[in-house]
Amino acid sequence: MGIMSRNPKDEPLHYGEIFTIWSNILTNNGMIAMYQTLYNHTGDRDLAKLVEESITGMEEENKQLKEILKVNGIGLPPAPPERPNARLEDIPVGARYNDPEISAIISGNLAAGLVACSTAMGMCTREDIAMMYGQMHMSKAQLGARLLRLNKNKGWLVPPPLHVAPHDER
Repeated sequence: MGIMSRNPKDEPLHYGEIFTIWSNILTNNGMIAMYQTLYNHTGDRDLAKLVEESITGMEEENKQLKEILKVNGIGLPPAPPERPNARLEDIPVGARYNDPEISAIISGNLAAGLVACSTAMGMCTREDIAMMYGQMHMSKAQLGARLLRLNKNKGWLVPPPLHVAPHDER
């Protein structure tokens, strides 16, 4: 039996796994702070719920990821301070993000997160880490599907040019 054939949690992390986990925490930390700010700008209650859910999801991811680094004696990346709550009415109109912009930001970040999770799964040698990223991928995909539905229902979706086949003129 080789070093990679025991309990996955007893296997060493390779440098790619360490960097991926560390970078994931750092990215989540910045996005949590940004989403807390975007929450203050959100006027739509349905969108606000998805922003909150996004924040909670990243915080849960960070709990798992930080534990892995701590167990392996690896220092954690820095985190910005939590953002205070603000009333939408107190933010000047010209300085506000509007709801379609907020939704587009989150949609783009979810798409990038899906790619990052897929990349992490593909480079892992530890099955537990790959499975964890698989679960994160599924959570992001489900949230993304709900956000897509919201974008369609609210009229916020900006589709790319659509290909419509020409009608056969016989």
